[in-house]
Amino acid sequence: MGKLTLAGLDERIGQELGLSDWVAIDQQRIDTFATCTGDNQWIHVDVERAKRESPFRGPIAHGYLTLAMIAPLAMQVGVIPTDAAAGLNYGIDKVRFLAPVPAGARVRLRVVLSGVEPREGGQVIMKTQNTMEVEGSEKPALIAETLALLIPAKGG
Repeated sequence: MGKLTLAGLDERIGQELGLSDWVAIDQQRIDTFATCTGDNQWIHVDVERAKRESPFRGPIAHGYLTLAMIAPLAMQVGVIPTDAAAGLNYGIDKVRFLAPVPAGARVRLRVVLSGVEPREGGQVIMKTQNTMEVEGSEKPALIAETLALLIPAKGG
């Protein structure tokens, strides 16, 4: 598919914008997230205990770590129109965590454009449905409806 433009967004509503590459959610990434956020719950960071006591038979990624992966993977997909100066997080309408992401699993993001709302000054609110797939799993890790504020480039 061609590059996104602000003027062409309406034509792409309902279409898949792209699919990211697979990225590993390894224990180091989980531990780093735990350190950064202070969420050191054993099911994420205590590998031996998680192997013994977790219903998942090992540590799993934080739900919010999985959610946080949407932004960089969406950027990889190219969801910001080429004629936008910036795309800023504007909010999340709905998130559902459907399946755990085991430490060491790989995830990828599928992005569908679900809506566009014009604003003053040529700005646009872009709504996307983001499905975080887990390699080898029938269920996605999460589905999130996110909003981005697109700011047009000057002179664009």
